[in-house]
Amino acid sequence: MAYERKEISIDEIRRQEGICAEIRDAVSAASEGRQLLAMVDTYGCQQNEADSEKIRGYLAEMGYGFTQDEFEADVIVVNTCAVREHAEMRVLGNVGQLNHSKKQRPGQMIAVCGCMVQQEHMAQKIKRSYPVVDLVFGPHELWRFPELLQKTMTGKKRVFATERCDGLVAEGMPSKRDGTVKAWLSIMYGCNNFCTYCVVPYVRGRERSRRPEDIVAEARQLVEAGYKDITLLGQNVNSYGKDLGGGTDFADLIRMINDIPGDFLIRFMTSHPKDATEKLFRTMAECKKCARQLHLPVQSGSDRVLRAMNRGYTSGEYLKKVELARSYMPELVITTDIIVGFPGETDDEFEDTVKLCDAVRYDAMFTFIYSKRVGTPAASMPDAATREDKQRRFDRLLDAANRVSAEKHAEYEGKTVRVLVDGETGKPEYNLSSRTNGGRLVHLKGDPKLIGQFIDVKITSSNTWALYGEVE
Repeated sequence: MAYERKEISIDEIRRQEGICAEIRDAVSAASEGRQLLAMVDTYGCQQNEADSEKIRGYLAEMGYGFTQDEFEADVIVVNTCAVREHAEMRVLGNVGQLNHSKKQRPGQMIAVCGCMVQQEHMAQKIKRSYPVVDLVFGPHELWRFPELLQKTMTGKKRVFATERCDGLVAEGMPSKRDGTVKAWLSIMYGCNNFCTYCVVPYVRGRERSRRPEDIVAEARQLVEAGYKDITLLGQNVNSYGKDLGGGTDFADLIRMINDIPGDFLIRFMTSHPKDATEKLFRTMAECKKCARQLHLPVQSGSDRVLRAMNRGYTSGEYLKKVELARSYMPELVITTDIIVGFPGETDDEFEDTVKLCDAVRYDAMFTFIYSKRVGTPAASMPDAATREDKQRRFDRLLDAANRVSAEKHAEYEGKTVRVLVDGETGKPEYNLSSRTNGGRLVHLKGDPKLIGQFIDVKITSSNTWALYGEVE
């Protein structure tokens, strides 16, 4: 589908930063010396986390500190997800509860943004039923958050900015990241795949890639700032660069980042199976800084269901790509997403999914019961299966996934692995958390000064969800 790519000028971003300064001066004058606080509550995927970093970056330039207590916050921004109904219901329930904090702090500004509100019916629902919300804006309006917030603060009306936009790219926005070890790095936005169950193309727009020089420059800044684990983000990273016409594809981009001096890991998500190529697998194998980890969502093992989902591959083609990837990287950790109970799925078709999972033996599986999304083709497909049928299938698949994960984790016991220590657990016995090159969680006991370092750990025990080790 054709669209007009629009790049927001750096001058426009600078204008937004000027508005940040105006807000900072205004709130400083009104606060009587008190530090004003903001709360950013994020739901959904890693791209939402990356977006929230931009929101916090703007808020920091406005002079706000940060809190996770809504009763302390002067500004609350709720960044939402639209992938499943459960996430939307959770958001709406929590937004409704903000009535209590706003009654205690009448001047509190509440904004709801992200994918959920880019859906017209959800924006209208908030307008009608959630008067506590002052500002609503979709993902395409994030770049002008300061302008929208200032308009909300100075006007007497609620502000809604959810116009559809397919091809917008903005560079130069400030970011405030939560951690010091891991970083999200968006390389592209939107999706062209239109899987029949997914609302993302409708709320995030068409695929548009950031220019490779901008991505590499940001990656270099992250490495120089001390980040050790950098995850490249896109709805389908394998499509990177197709809209730029410059000849740089995703595998080329990995090589460019791999060439940055420093000791760090490159991860990425999400990789669409239909576009995963031998060039990508070869590049991963040849680039020492690229993690031996591949999240490759299969969604179903039934060819009929895959066609109904508009996934663009068969189960046989998928298995061949897994085999090819493992031929280049025998130690590769492979994870996946699976939807149970897609409209029309039969017990026999579910058995095809079980067989595929048995063949691949995933290190971890993220399984979900199908969630109807308004406006997607799957929402109108006939479905004879009951909720009980779907729950039975889901429970069986979850048991199988947990069994394989426990078996794979047990294979690590007695081995020494290199891990990146990334944080504290808050538990005395194993007070530190870390990740292997393949992304497996390792709990260990050690000095918090190890956080941010690559170290060798001997794995002493394991369970379904994690490994446990001691520093060598």
